[in-house]
Amino acid sequence: QMQLVESGGGLVQAGGSLRLSCAASGRTITNWITAWFRQAPGKAREFVGAINRSGENEMNTDSVKGRFTISRDNAKDTMYLQMNDLNPKDTAVYYCAARYMPCVSRNSIEYKFWGQGTHVTVSS
Repeated sequence: QMQLVESGGGLVQAGGSLRLSCAASGRTITNWITAWFRQAPGKAREFVGAINRSGENEMNTDSVKGRFTISRDNAKDTMYLQMNDLNPKDTAVYYCAARYMPCVSRNSIEYKFWGQGTHVTVSS
């Protein structure tokens, strides 16, 4: 089993920044693909981006348009989501997830372990 715990969410004004963290325990994330998803009220869960075993990002450029970046510290078994230039459309619950396969998937059902989510609210 792998436990994932997100943190860093909160209330921020439009144009501001937040950095979310996702700490893993139970298993090391080194050989796992880890991803961020988000779910706004009344909407489907949306792929934000993922980072592979080599540290390469694959981002949902349609929604984050270069404003978000993902990184991770394998020594700390922690993944990060740096979010800049936030706008109210970014308001959602943000989840981290892990997948033990060689490639990134944008489909949430392909991820085995999930965190409980952290709320991000962007005010206008």
